[in-house]
Amino acid sequence: QVHVMESGGGLVQSGGSLRLSCVASGRFLTILSMAWYRQSPGKEREKVAHIYDNGRIRYSDAVRGRFAISWGNKTTVFLRMDSLKPDDSAVYYCNANADHELYYKDYWGPGTPVTVYR
Repeated sequence: QVHVMESGGGLVQSGGSLRLSCVASGRFLTILSMAWYRQSPGKEREKVAHIYDNGRIRYSDAVRGRFAISWGNKTTVFLRMDSLKPDDSAVYYCNANADHELYYKDYWGPGTPVTVYR
């Protein structure tokens, strides 16, 4: 079983910054990748950033140039969010893809809310 926990959400003024953290813990061989998703009321969950164990990174068009994902260590990932806009308001979820040797599996955290006000 793998436990995923996000932190760092909060209330921030438009144009401000936040840094989210995510830690994966438990029993697994390795974490292959971690990603940040977000979901706001009435909208589908969307992926905003993804980082792989080989260092490859992908961003959605909506956040490219403003958000930065990085590894803290092999089981911790950060999402630095700059130039925040009210449209960035959402619950941010962390996803970890774990290698259990015989299978891979995705795990989700409970989410951390981000509210950007004008």
